[in-house]
Amino acid sequence: MDFKRKIETGKFVVTTEVAPPRGTDTTLLIEEADLLSGCVDALNVSDNQRSIMRMSPLGVAHVLQEQGHEVILHTTCRDRNRLALQSDLLGAWNLGVRNILAMTGDHPLLGDTMGTKPVYDLDSTQLLQAIQNLNRGHDIMNRRLDGGTGFMAGAVVRPDPNDKMQLLRLKRKVSCGARFIQTQPVYNTEEFKEFIEKVSHLNTHIIAGILPIFSLKTVKFINDKLPGIIIPQEVVERIKNSTDPAEEGIELAAETIKKLQDVAGGVHIMPIITHQHTEAILKRAGMLH
Repeated sequence: MDFKRKIETGKFVVTTEVAPPRGTDTTLLIEEADLLSGCVDALNVSDNQRSIMRMSPLGVAHVLQEQGHEVILHTTCRDRNRLALQSDLLGAWNLGVRNILAMTGDHPLLGDTMGTKPVYDLDSTQLLQAIQNLNRGHDIMNRRLDGGTGFMAGAVVRPDPNDKMQLLRLKRKVSCGARFIQTQPVYNTEEFKEFIEKVSHLNTHIIAGILPIFSLKTVKFINDKLPGIIIPQEVVERIKNSTDPAEEGIELAAETIKKLQDVAGGVHIMPIITHQHTEAILKRAGMLH
């Protein structure tokens, strides 16, 4: 059963992500993707994540699909105007991409290329509207196309039950065609349950983010580079006091997934750097046999 069919039938899905290379060598990318074969339903392909220059995600998506992997293509508004966004989406459809994650994108000031100018002609909600138009066979100006698309579109959200603005944005994204939602990392499962209760009326599939922590170095990276993500102190202490932080990280991630299985519509695993522990996490959580 493919990713779209699972979403449409309300099945629990498992997704993860891979980063395009900083160059043209895709050897490591393919090796990482092969580690995930049979473990996940789809691979997110990020788009210059954190405003750091990498290979085009469309090129990577094509490579991965040729290797038999289903992909979710990140499409970011930061670097393209509405002409380029629509053009890239039409090209993606012709290359066999069927799933899109609409993102506004991190500001270039956070990245590695000084002097980069942001575009932000559209935001992620407007991009979702544009995708809806393409799916209906029209461009953003409502002019008929010579062949439309049929994308399964998704978006991202911070799963904070007390952030009214975030909840309103989520409602808006769903109304604009977001059929699935991938959340930022979840560490507090009780808070996530509150969030789900508040958005359960929305017709979308909520996939909870899982960012495993394998060392105190990972904690520092998250605190320094990923603002807005709060790691509970008890999680930090478990890693700090463990004789085997990697093993403790696997256990922590598996515990979180188990608690979310009856609440979320799936999990999205976001390991930093490598997927060497992803299969072990899913096995520990009872997702693989």
